[in-house]
Amino acid sequence: MHITLSQAAKYLGASEATMRRWMRERALPAHKINERLYLNAIELWEWATKEGLPVSRSLLDEARHADEVFPPLAALIASGGVHYDVRGASKHDVLHEVVARLPLPPEFDRDFLLAVLEARERIGSSGLGHGIAIPHVRHPIILHVPSPFVTLCMLRDPIEFGALDGLPVHAIFAVVAPSVPGHLQILAQLAFALRDQIVRHLIRDRRPADEILAGFDAVAEMTTDSHRAITGP
Repeated sequence: MHITLSQAAKYLGASEATMRRWMRERALPAHKINERLYLNAIELWEWATKEGLPVSRSLLDEARHADEVFPPLAALIASGGVHYDVRGASKHDVLHEVVARLPLPPEFDRDFLLAVLEARERIGSSGLGHGIAIPHVRHPIILHVPSPFVTLCMLRDPIEFGALDGLPVHAIFAVVAPSVPGHLQILAQLAFALRDQIVRHLIRDRRPADEILAGFDAVAEMTTDSHRAITGP
């Protein structure tokens, strides 16, 4: 459960200015997503308890019962980064380059992540078709990251990936999330968005990152509008 800075301030009975000071001086955990600050409710509760600060019990109760909600895909991709001309002559080489570009904590063992991704590929290709792959393991690896992200890597040279449609892969998405439900939810949303022909063409044509993100936003907006049309306002 992610909340805004103003919401977090109300739970702690503090001003936003005080919250920002605590971020600087007392390591209050906050995360910037799409240029806006958010706090994880569980992290906030743990931090306040550790710091000996009074915090509303409703914060923990709501966090435990709330469905996990993530920023839109465009924001997740913006957090993970869009990389062009990623080199590699084989699946191993490309996955190595993708893992190297993930914005992970310095202490994380990237070689381990590469090994399990390659093991998953030996079971079956993660190529979706249309030149796109989403490497992932059968049981998601949950990484200790403050917030989820999706990294997009566009390859300099398409490579054989064993996709069902037989086409070589020219773009790879890597999904990282701090929970299994979150990983699966983002994976499903990404697979759905990539069914959109315009989004696929933006990626195929290596359009600038802002155009690609706008394409994902457009798909999300159309999906929301369709849902409203069915369920009503």
